[in-house]
Amino acid sequence: MAKKQHGGTGTPATTALDGAKVPYSVHAYDHDPTSTSYGLEAAEALGRPVEEVFKTLLVDTGTGLAVGVVPVHLQLDLKALATALGVKRLTMATPAAAERSSGMVVGGISPLGQRKALPTVLDASMQGRPTVLVSGGRRGLDVELSPDDLARLTRATFAPIAR
Repeated sequence: MAKKQHGGTGTPATTALDGAKVPYSVHAYDHDPTSTSYGLEAAEALGRPVEEVFKTLLVDTGTGLAVGVVPVHLQLDLKALATALGVKRLTMATPAAAERSSGMVVGGISPLGQRKALPTVLDASMQGRPTVLVSGGRRGLDVELSPDDLARLTRATFAPIAR
């Protein structure tokens, strides 16, 4: 995959990708401020199958936050993510906590370039795909990269965490 020029799209996520010299491409679209399903909006606007576009969700483990990345058309299975993280239970992080921790706004939170490295689990459905799309760090911007590069950069593990 050829790396595209990113003029003006510098976000913490694209900065992290550039710094790691990872090949990726940027996909921008006009975000509809009335949209409530940011991930599905991205898939539709970019004309991509929902199985290729992933959303980033932050959870509270009771001792800190963690990240789960799942296909936009599915839900995060909290029990499966808790098992993958080795904790008894977890809850969804509040939007304010997710934004404060990541430095990004809800609907634009990327697994890449967060203020603090958090334990991260990628849904197993990502494996075997040549590329996936995740948020590029703001609403209306996705980045496409290989799942292996995403896992390496976020120090993530793969597990079946979507339902």
